[in-house]
Amino acid sequence: MNKCLIVSFASLIALSTVLIGCSSGSGDSANGTDARKTKVTFWHGNTDTEKEALEKIVKAFHEQNPDIQVEMTYIARQGEGQNEKLLAAIAGGNPPDAAYFDRFEIGSWAARGSLTDLTDKAKADQINASDYYEFAMAEATYKGKLYGLPNDTDARLLYYNKDQFKEVGLDPEHPPKTIAELEAAAEKLTKKTGKRFERIGFIPWYDQGWIYTWGWAFGGDFYDKTADKVTADHPNVVKALEWMRDYAKKYNIEDVAAFTDSAGSGADNPFLTGQLSMTVSGPWRIAGIKKYKPDFNYGVTPIPTPTGDKFTSWSGGFSYIIPKGAKNVDAAWKFIKFAAGKDGQKIFSETTGNLATIQSVNEGIKDPATKKFAEILTQSHNRPVISAGSLLWNELSRARDSAIHDKGTPKDILQEVSQKVNSELHK
Repeated sequence: MNKCLIVSFASLIALSTVLIGCSSGSGDSANGTDARKTKVTFWHGNTDTEKEALEKIVKAFHEQNPDIQVEMTYIARQGEGQNEKLLAAIAGGNPPDAAYFDRFEIGSWAARGSLTDLTDKAKADQINASDYYEFAMAEATYKGKLYGLPNDTDARLLYYNKDQFKEVGLDPEHPPKTIAELEAAAEKLTKKTGKRFERIGFIPWYDQGWIYTWGWAFGGDFYDKTADKVTADHPNVVKALEWMRDYAKKYNIEDVAAFTDSAGSGADNPFLTGQLSMTVSGPWRIAGIKKYKPDFNYGVTPIPTPTGDKFTSWSGGFSYIIPKGAKNVDAAWKFIKFAAGKDGQKIFSETTGNLATIQSVNEGIKDPATKKFAEILTQSHNRPVISAGSLLWNELSRARDSAIHDKGTPKDILQEVSQKVNSELHK
């Protein structure tokens, strides 16, 4: 999901020369700063409802803190990683005071010294880590130090078409819990003529079918914190990838690829059109269903496991950070503490429909499907918070593609991932 944008440090310094003053430039909210107020420059890459939510949070903060003026500045995200302009501004010595930041990036940015350590401030203000989901605070922490305050989050569950379950004699109120049940349901639901799928029951690697998804479902793990060692070749992760490879062989990867390559998005997403009966996806899929197919009879359920218990998921999301070298750290801390606190997260969640990282904020969720996502968060994982986190993501994606195309054994492929990432990790 996230890919790190690799930019050489030299090029960032060069870029920073054209960004000097950018963090104090005009924002996208009212900027008539009173001379007696402390100005906090706040960078974000949000649009639509998420931008609206941030504007509401800033307004609420101003009402409680009239001595501080938060100036929002939109900085477009590039690729799926944090915008290179932020790193360039840090390198140039003129960063914003605060930023809305992908939690997945915290490990690598903290490792290079680009973020402000918030540990002492959090202790002084008695920020209660137990208010937040464990995975969210873990993802905002690098080597025991806190570098961000979590905001929103997500998770992964299995979506399934209830009408199609009924059509083939499956009980829509008892979706698959085990991998064997998932395979049996997929086989019943699949319709194929020659090499062409009219409908396919399930594709393990489609949508959110990453190795993280299935590795954890199979009981594996990806990082040994004590040894500071990536464990992509954990025996249960190997089993998960072997299962994906065998599934690809059974359904013929070339035929499945022809199906996925022609799949649409939005209203033409194959799950919404009925061409795909089950899929692993996130809570954002709910908004698409409400928009394009409001009468869709579907359900969501935990991702099946080999044993039909110990259900889990994994989660990402964003946080608020203070870049290294920020000019107004105390005022910025006051702002991000409010934004990531219960009041700020309640505003963000109610405006966007996103899940909060504070458990009590999610207790008011009414939508049944969204509630299922909130319920799994107590069992959810975060991706390893390491300096080579983006490399691990990319290598796991490559490993999945290699395995389902039968380009080596899953064990060998995953051993190569561990070796490559550990080599980078311990440079």
